[in-house]
Amino acid sequence: MRDIKMFRRSAFTAEMMDVFELVLQSKELCRDFIHSRIIREGLSWSKIEPDFPESHGSLADVSMVLLKLGDELECMRPYVYRNIAKQLNISVAVEAVVSEAFLSVATQIIAMGITWGKVVAIYAVAAGLAVDCVRQGHPVMVHTIVDNLGEFVRRRLVPWLRKRGGWGDILNCVVNMDSSAHTHWLLAAFFTWRQFLKTVFVYLTK
Repeated sequence: MRDIKMFRRSAFTAEMMDVFELVLQSKELCRDFIHSRIIREGLSWSKIEPDFPESHGSLADVSMVLLKLGDELECMRPYVYRNIAKQLNISVAVEAVVSEAFLSVATQIIAMGITWGKVVAIYAVAAGLAVDCVRQGHPVMVHTIVDNLGEFVRRRLVPWLRKRGGWGDILNCVVNMDSSAHTHWLLAAFFTWRQFLKTVFVYLTK
């Protein structure tokens, strides 16, 4: 009986560590994604926080692919992932409002199922909202968005990520990193922008 309890306790600990690692990776990837968008807009923000090192190794490869897919998605419908706060008609000065808005949008995006395209769309929304926060003089809200994304991953995406063996599965979404590459991923993500617009409408009419 004692051995069974120890086994269960070990299994539970391993599962919690797995969840923690996936959430930690998700937040690191979010910081990378947001930082790239902020730099692209000619703004500045420090993505480094205590106890959160720079992405490296395989996670750096994942980050590069995630950014590439984000570029592809944003090029398809650039206006959708810009001026997020204006589209949602919210003030980025209030943490609770920013949190509720992001979580509502993210939840609606995956309401009909999860795909890598929708996951990338969630990151693009987070980055667009973060750019709004920095531009409007509230850079501290960026860390709130990163934390919210981590919590969203913990609650909604961890089982899905586990089934795919973790974030590394996103590397299968591209054949190469050439800007002219068009892969099956684009087909899966093509209608994500329509889901986002529907989400905006749902949020505004709550």
